[in-house]
Amino acid sequence: MLTVFTGCEDFLTQNHPTGITDDKFWETETHARDALRIVYDALPGGTNGRDMPLNTSNIMIISGLSDEAVHRADYIGAYEEFTRGVHNSNWSTSLWFWSSDFSGTRQASRFLEHVDKCFMDEALKTRMKYEARALRAYYHMELFQFFGGIPIVTKSLTPNENNVSRNSEEEVYNFIISELTECAQNLPDTYTNDEFWRVNSAACWTLISRLALYKKDFALARDASQKVIDKRIYELYTSKTSGANNLAELFTYSGMLNNERIMIRPSGAAVAWTRFAPFGIGGETYTSPTSTVVDNWETKQGKTIFELGPDSLAAYRKNPNHRNNRDPRLLASVLFSGEKFVDNTYTVDPFNASPSNPDRIGLEKSTATGYWIKKYLDPRDRQPRGGTLDFMIIRYAEVLLNYAEAMIELGEWSNPEVLKNINMVRNRSKMPNVDVKVYNSQAKLRELIRRERQAELAFEGQRYYDIRRWGIVNEVMNGQVFGATNPETGVAVRVEERSYNPGRDYLWPIPQNELLANPNMEQNPNY
Repeated sequence: MLTVFTGCEDFLTQNHPTGITDDKFWETETHARDALRIVYDALPGGTNGRDMPLNTSNIMIISGLSDEAVHRADYIGAYEEFTRGVHNSNWSTSLWFWSSDFSGTRQASRFLEHVDKCFMDEALKTRMKYEARALRAYYHMELFQFFGGIPIVTKSLTPNENNVSRNSEEEVYNFIISELTECAQNLPDTYTNDEFWRVNSAACWTLISRLALYKKDFALARDASQKVIDKRIYELYTSKTSGANNLAELFTYSGMLNNERIMIRPSGAAVAWTRFAPFGIGGETYTSPTSTVVDNWETKQGKTIFELGPDSLAAYRKNPNHRNNRDPRLLASVLFSGEKFVDNTYTVDPFNASPSNPDRIGLEKSTATGYWIKKYLDPRDRQPRGGTLDFMIIRYAEVLLNYAEAMIELGEWSNPEVLKNINMVRNRSKMPNVDVKVYNSQAKLRELIRRERQAELAFEGQRYYDIRRWGIVNEVMNGQVFGATNPETGVAVRVEERSYNPGRDYLWPIPQNELLANPNMEQNPNY
């Protein structure tokens, strides 16, 4: 399912054309574990993960489809085609997401169709079935959020069955919620240390809360988030080193083993150094932050830089950490002009126009904006230009923010749990409690939670979905994109002109290959 597999009859009876056939494969627990691991292989990481060409469809790269980043590298995903509004049904990124998620769906269905043949502990077999169903629901969920109504696929289709029609959005939504709910009720809360990467109950509840927010089903989003909070298993990570930046350490090897992670992709940030790091220090840069995301972080006093007057705004734009007075999450998330990196031995200098400066703006493999993403950049990956950093698909901070947003949208903004959850996230990064004299209405708290989500979750893959579900995508994805401000001239870098068509671009085009292969497949509007 769908296009990728129709030309390969061997996939009907085995997991790989050169592998052994099903009648000889599905016999032992080892076979079941191996087959389930293939289902996990379609999971995205942050910079690498699912087994698709050049990691074009991984989570952190999706930032380039939103207002928080610019992505420049067609061979890692032609995202600029989308942001410029010139994509069509032959858009390669659309094809690879479609192919990867339906590949994962197929492998999950094959596992469920054959695992009962394996001689193994029945309780373990049952648990593994729920894992496969949860993963299949995740792949449906990703497709749903990009393409809208898709075929609901619960079996491995033969080429002769490649004529399925799209289900309605409501049917797909209900299917995903139903599957994840049943899995959440039957999967364990935790696993042994050597199997920490397996999908668990909390991951299912959090995915439900994500999707419910996307569909504005706020009561369900609240209840699903509360299920995770009530487990009392997870907590926000704090460093054991006095004075450390807690959030910054969370995305390094020092903080990788923690009780904040809920769902991960093992080694899913392994190539962050060759996706985000400055070229002058051995890295490569393809996804660069915009001024929009940098401007979003508050000062340490809890004020936005737009509240401080034009002189202060100009000062913070020339030096984002002016007088060391910005939210520490900025320093955990972004590298900017004049900042020292790697044990304070290297200073990034994007505005130095010297031909010998490898970090100047616009140079191949350098920043496009004057900023660099810092999350998951660990200096230990510098020499090997890669490593084994795990990527957190879901972490507990998101659960707390999901709960708070759902309560605000339900009109329960005055419930003390709302500010409690938001303040927990803020306080972890040594930010002050929310000023209740200012944020004392549903509208003001809605403004705050939206700013807080970007401050906490920047470049972790949620912003693209957030701007769409909030209905601001047309506003923020049209017009000029700006990067860093030159500290010498006070002029911001003009990066690119974006074009968003609200009548078309909310959903992605169904790949042309799929339309040709399946006569019952219908294209999304205006493609």
